[in-house]
Amino acid sequence: MHKTTGRWRLGFVLALLTAVLWGVLPIALKIVLKTLDPYTVTWYRFAVSGLILGGILAATGSLPKPFSFGRREWLLLAIAFGGLTGNYVLYIVALVHTSPTITQTVAQLGPMLLLLGGLVVFKERFSGLQWLGFAVLMTGLVLFFHDRLVELLHLSTGLGLGVTLLVIAAFIWAAYGLAQKRLLRWLGPQQILLVLYIGAIVVLFPTTAIGSIRHVNTIQFSMLAFCCLNTLIAYGAFAEGLKHWEVSRFGAVLATAPLFTVAAMRIVGRFTPDLVAPERLNALSILGTLLVVAGSVTCAVARPGE
Repeated sequence: MHKTTGRWRLGFVLALLTAVLWGVLPIALKIVLKTLDPYTVTWYRFAVSGLILGGILAATGSLPKPFSFGRREWLLLAIAFGGLTGNYVLYIVALVHTSPTITQTVAQLGPMLLLLGGLVVFKERFSGLQWLGFAVLMTGLVLFFHDRLVELLHLSTGLGLGVTLLVIAAFIWAAYGLAQKRLLRWLGPQQILLVLYIGAIVVLFPTTAIGSIRHVNTIQFSMLAFCCLNTLIAYGAFAEGLKHWEVSRFGAVLATAPLFTVAAMRIVGRFTPDLVAPERLNALSILGTLLVVAGSVTCAVARPGE
């Protein structure tokens, strides 16, 4: 069993950094999507992250050795690849039909489904407090969409389509997480990510309009660069932070990401309203967001059932 270093302050800083980066990411993506299509943006994110991460692993002599992989490793890598790549693509396509706050709030289903997947794959158990946290999260989602529930019934367009894609993205992200947990027996987290990045670069290339980057303006190019670095830094901080702090406490901090999205949207809406359409959340919607965060935190911190 992996033991943490006990450097909880460093773990907390890395968890907070990850939460902030994930919280503001959908806003930057929304700005880039004004010019670039979802597949091109996703390809650039994987390409830049893969190039930098590959250089770092090569310099440290830590590159993975795919020729030594067995059938089990390749199967798990295929599941992880489908989960991570599919999540990235569906998330950004959903963002076209929704808003940054919606995407980040619904995305909290991902870690929850990962916990539930552990019940089946790793024979883990949920405590009563964790089930309560799950109920609080679901209640929060209902409150968040209380004035748009009718829109959710239209699954082929608009908000309904966007939320449906986000739910699917959450399920396959959980599959990625479960596969990666198994892969950690043979590979380091950064090695796994590099293999997945390379696979995504190859598979997504035919759908990518690489030359369209010429049409972005300065702000959009800056946001694209931020999105690419966000992928590398956030997942790097995530992997490094788990070395120093317990998973449950780390996960509790990550669950606060929607709060950073709401705060960042308020700031953008006040000072640069032309960049992203402002969101007007009423009191019940804000309460719903808080309940989603509270439910996620409860599930992360509560001890599994005996």
